[in-house]
Amino acid sequence: MPTPALPIDYQKLFHALPDNFMLMAPDEEATVLDNTDSHEAVSLKKRNQVVGKPLFDAYPAASQNEASILADSLAHVREHRAPHTMPLIRYDLERPAEQGGGFEERYWQATHYPILDEQGSLQYVLQKTEDVTEAHQTALRNQQMQQELAEQQERMRFILEALPVMIWTTRPDGIPEHFNARWLEFTGTTQPDLEGQSWLKLLHPDDAPRVAQQWQQVVDKPAPFQIEYRLRRHDGQYRWLLVQALPRFTPEGEVSMWLGCGIDIQAQKQMVEELLVTNEQQATLSDQAYQAYQLAESQRKTLNNLLMKAPAVICILRGAEHRYEFVNPEYQRLFPNRQLVGKTVLEALPELADQGIQQLLDQVYETGVPFVGNEIEILLAQGGTDALRTHYFNFTYQLFEENGQKAGITVFAFDVTDLVDARKQ
Repeated sequence: MPTPALPIDYQKLFHALPDNFMLMAPDEEATVLDNTDSHEAVSLKKRNQVVGKPLFDAYPAASQNEASILADSLAHVREHRAPHTMPLIRYDLERPAEQGGGFEERYWQATHYPILDEQGSLQYVLQKTEDVTEAHQTALRNQQMQQELAEQQERMRFILEALPVMIWTTRPDGIPEHFNARWLEFTGTTQPDLEGQSWLKLLHPDDAPRVAQQWQQVVDKPAPFQIEYRLRRHDGQYRWLLVQALPRFTPEGEVSMWLGCGIDIQAQKQMVEELLVTNEQQATLSDQAYQAYQLAESQRKTLNNLLMKAPAVICILRGAEHRYEFVNPEYQRLFPNRQLVGKTVLEALPELADQGIQQLLDQVYETGVPFVGNEIEILLAQGGTDALRTHYFNFTYQLFEENGQKAGITVFAFDVTDLVDARKQ
């Protein structure tokens, strides 16, 4: 005789299912008939608190919008006798008093399945829910990080384009990828004009072979690069540039790109030549002054290999009150032990109050017309005392805008005190 099959407790089996299931009647109120132990645990409500109650009495909707989404999904199953997956909804769970009370922010993905009898009539609606809170919050955090990264990249791009210095980048093999607006304005060219090695055509014929050879050598054996050459300006005049470039390395030690900048040093070149021609006895002094200038330029880099180590005094002044938002190390070095960022120019440097600097900044901010000053004399306090020392600067004040509105002023300057002192001597 075969062993008789043991009776199966299907309700007990249903309660033990590992997923979050809830069984509802097909009526308009979606009366709760039963749920699994897993559903009871995640919903933070006992089974006897919800069974026999209409769905929205047992689980009040967090908002009218979410209630409509749930009601529409149930209506779709009743009408079409087909499963329906709801859009992601937020449904916060109320913790029991013994767990501290309050609400937990939760997000759910739910699907409703029709349970039909043999005649195809709707007998039950089975809801399967999945708690996707962690995945949803992770996606939101990733989205926020992507937005912050994009904003940082846009900010960096804006600063690089706004600075009055010629900047370029190349591929690891030294082939140019991008020239900033200053470079294109200076040469009167466009990005397509400079593809491949076309940029060498803008160099003076006497300089191009030397530059091409030295550039290839440093690309083959990556190292900081510095050179001087003559570049043809948009009006056909050749101007001397001091050019520096740095390789960016990957964690594996491979070059991923090159960053470079060019600075017009035509005036300094002419000054040295005039000193040498005018007075032979001043040749040594002039050479030393120019070498000192070259050394100072070579020690400056760029922020993150361009700005923060740029071979110039750079700062950004925000708003009509000219408040320091950014200063590079060269700028800060002029004012040791002084807090600049966050303060206005006159708050940080009160000795400038009677020297016309505030008026120049106001003028540039109001008119939008850049100010270029050569060998401007400025008195600065030294060493934390009231003693003032004379400095000379070549500098540019230039208005920058954000979203079509005035935002502040970029300052780009060179300290030419030694050169002026040398010429005076």
